[in-house]
Amino acid sequence: MMIAAQMYGINDVRVTELPKPSIAEGELLLRVKRAGICGTDLRMIANGFAGIGPSSPRTLGHEIAGVVAEVGSAVAGYAAGDRVAVAPNIGCGICDECVKGDYHLCPDYRALGVQLDGGFAEYVVIPEAAVRFGNVAKLPDGVTFDQAALAEPLACVYNGLQVCPVRLGDDVLIVGAGTIGILYAQLARRAGAGRVFLANRSPGRLELAKTIDGSLVTLEAEGLRERILERTGGRGVDVCVTANPSPEAQRLAVEVTATNGRINFFGGLPKSATPTLIDTNRIHYKQIMATGSTKANNHHFRKTLQFIASGLIDADKLVSNRFPISEFGQAVAAASGSVGIKTLVTFD
Repeated sequence: MMIAAQMYGINDVRVTELPKPSIAEGELLLRVKRAGICGTDLRMIANGFAGIGPSSPRTLGHEIAGVVAEVGSAVAGYAAGDRVAVAPNIGCGICDECVKGDYHLCPDYRALGVQLDGGFAEYVVIPEAAVRFGNVAKLPDGVTFDQAALAEPLACVYNGLQVCPVRLGDDVLIVGAGTIGILYAQLARRAGAGRVFLANRSPGRLELAKTIDGSLVTLEAEGLRERILERTGGRGVDVCVTANPSPEAQRLAVEVTATNGRINFFGGLPKSATPTLIDTNRIHYKQIMATGSTKANNHHFRKTLQFIASGLIDADKLVSNRFPISEFGQAVAAASGSVGIKTLVTFD
């Protein structure tokens, strides 16, 4: 038997005992050590998700690190005891996007912890497709399970930087100081940004961000347009990233981005949001490049493990809370209440 936190419906997650899963010849069984709670998990719990219900519960959790417990007879390259992290997005393997390695953009993609049972359990089955496509990455020496659980959100940020690059000396504005916003700000600095402005409605979040990276220029959201234009001599920023689900932030991005600047709409908007009205003339006449990025591929995932291993990102500073699986409710409360930065579920 094993313990798992399963979602049965809106705001209905139960910590329960389930049979320990068995695996087929092409699969791996992972003993989970750490699983991070993400904004996606919180939105699924709060709003529900297609296919999840009282008769079809699902184990959430897609930021997963652990130890290989069992190896299918047809699997090569892995052994019981391997320390690994798992990229959650699994494509069909044959569409044009998958052939390019972008399994996360597959029109039929599935993800551990979303469409498939994920990491808020003592054991999780890694499907054959995920094994064959390279979703399972061995941890570099010295990378802890705590750190490895941050590889997935960091990979999403790295994808954003690939799509919308930061250049040496750029002024960069990140709107939203959650885990993603703080990671984005840190990678932007490492990419050579001259100044990184981090904006948020909560002064407490900004104070917390400064303890993680004292070089960040933190700004409260009230009057942000005027603050940015004042700080940049009326020019605006070279790069603006909306790292929150806010139509207002997307509109603001177009207003505060400089001529020849770049925008990444990183944070998706809820379906209930009013369609965003953006002044496209500003994009046209200021020759702004507006982009979007979503999720990450397996290459991004493995690169971010290298970033953590090399010390480029100090992942330990981002882990604020750890809760055993038996206290999953408290873990969700801490994450949804923005207590600290990253909340982890542990299985020690």
